[in-house]
Amino acid sequence: MSDRLDQPREPHTIRLPRWDPDKFGNFAEKFARFMGTAKFIVYMTVFVIVWILLNLIGVFGLQWDPYPFILLNLFFSTQASYAAPLILLAQNRQADRDRLTLDEDRRRAQAQKADTEYLAREIASLRMALNEVATRDYIRSELLKLAEELDDAANRRHQQEKAERKEKKSRASQGA
Repeated sequence: MSDRLDQPREPHTIRLPRWDPDKFGNFAEKFARFMGTAKFIVYMTVFVIVWILLNLIGVFGLQWDPYPFILLNLFFSTQASYAAPLILLAQNRQADRDRLTLDEDRRRAQAQKADTEYLAREIASLRMALNEVATRDYIRSELLKLAEELDDAANRRHQQEKAERKEKKSRASQGA
């Protein structure tokens, strides 16, 4: 708003008080939480008993709410008319929080499932690759087979050389 005389005034509008919805919601939750406690029930019971006793006995001759206790009933009705919407607001806020938590849990579960599936595929590919890789036992068995083949070949050569020497000796003895 400007207080300058050379500019027209802005039209006056009714400004409603503004409040922070989160603060009001927190208040509603605290109120609903308190109304659900044994402490609240005890306080209300003591209040009602004191109210009724003071109005039946009439302290200093004052009986501001005689027997049918209409004023007390009006207080309870007013309290109920404010308590119900505050409790509903607190429940709605809790439902919103639960919905957000459920959505976050669902998102995490999907991410974990995707990670698990990826890891399962990786493990499967590693297993397939390992089937093609020679293991220590496989190499050992192949080396043993090779050693046996070499021993057999050496024995055959030795036998062949022995046979050749015998044949040479027999030729030499026949030719002499």
